[in-house]
Amino acid sequence: MKNIATALVKAQMAFGPALKTATNPHFRSRYADLSACVEAVMDGLNQNGIAMIQQCSESDTGVIVETVFIHESGEMLNCGKLHVPAVKHDPQGYGSALTYARRYSLMAACGIAPEDDDGNAASRKTEIKKSEVDEAKMADLLAAIEATMTEEDLKKAYVQAYAYANGEPTWQKRVIAIKDKMKGKL
Repeated sequence: MKNIATALVKAQMAFGPALKTATNPHFRSRYADLSACVEAVMDGLNQNGIAMIQQCSESDTGVIVETVFIHESGEMLNCGKLHVPAVKHDPQGYGSALTYARRYSLMAACGIAPEDDDGNAASRKTEIKKSEVDEAKMADLLAAIEATMTEEDLKKAYVQAYAYANGEPTWQKRVIAIKDKMKGKL
């Protein structure tokens, strides 16, 4: 276990955050999906000689997944089995349970956490948060970006508009898109 333990310590130092890039359309919540979790750890693992596999086992009520790390030295680390019940007993139900099981097994095995846990949102309806951004003021800030004549003015207008977006992803994306369009023109 010496080689794989040393490699896992180095790999964890290279892990990135599990970014919440996916949106659950039913609850309008953002979460780190399976691909974001894999992306957060795979380079760190592979660069330290570690392959990751996820073994599946049979279950009549859902799926069972176990994340296993295999070091190039031949050492292996089994991280424990995780059972996730399938809400529906059809291909979509089992597929959904498999995705959840793989994601949560990987996060637990690697010691990473998503920025946001969609499990709570999936268990109950969440209140839809009203935008705190004044649309008229934001329109003025976006117009100011489009009116810039120099890169320095573009940077100032962009910083002001992005800050005013108040962390709301929809507004942030619009600000970035207009900034990028203007940067291409300048």
